Amino acid sequence: MLAIAGCGTANRPTTTASQSTTTSSTVPRELLAQARPIGTGPSFRPPATGPVLGPCRRGLGSRLGVHVEVFAADRVVIIPAGIGTRPPRSYSEGRISSAGCYGDLVTVEPTGVVLVRPGLRLAVSDLFRAWGQPLSSRRLGPFIAPDNTRVAGFVDGQRWPGAPGSVPLAAHSEIVLEVGPHVPPHASYTFPPGT
Repeated sequence: MLAIAGCGTANRPTTTASQSTTTSSTVPRELLAQARPIGTGPSFRPPATGPVLGPCRRGLGSRLGVHVEVFAADRVVIIPAGIGTRPPRSYSEGRISSAGCYGDLVTVEPTGVVLVRPGLRLAVSDLFRAWGQPLSSRRLGPFIAPDNTRVAGFVDGQRWPGAPGSVPLAAHSEIVLEVGPHVPPHASYTFPPGT
């Protein structure tokens, strides 16, 4: 997801497309080329309906962050808050502030940040199972790969050579899964403090 917002004054410098690709008042062209809108309709916002993986503990506890982005039909698919949690859930500004319990991997906000208990060897297939969404070489959630194509996976900007579900949920990885037109994958993500 990309949100562009800003404040300015009449005294800010102007730039043209032929000038530098980055200034304090512009977004780099490379970043804009990677931006995709969020898809419309329920297929682009599949709810969390899968099981809680591992023991469901009362507190969130220590976690390592992994960032996962999903693209289909050249649009963003939202990974919802609530994967790996059980009710009752309390929300504050779209983020889960408390849940009945938390499993081995969870999402507490719809940003793509997946929080994993340290010391576990989980993979993207575990995320999709906990999400309740299918994942295979031809299926990415509710989306089916067009003829003669497959679901592609990328880790830290590099093409993953194996099955998309085999990508490890390693600490501070930037994982991109896509089906449909190629979306240039991000190579990194700036994680919130404590993840």
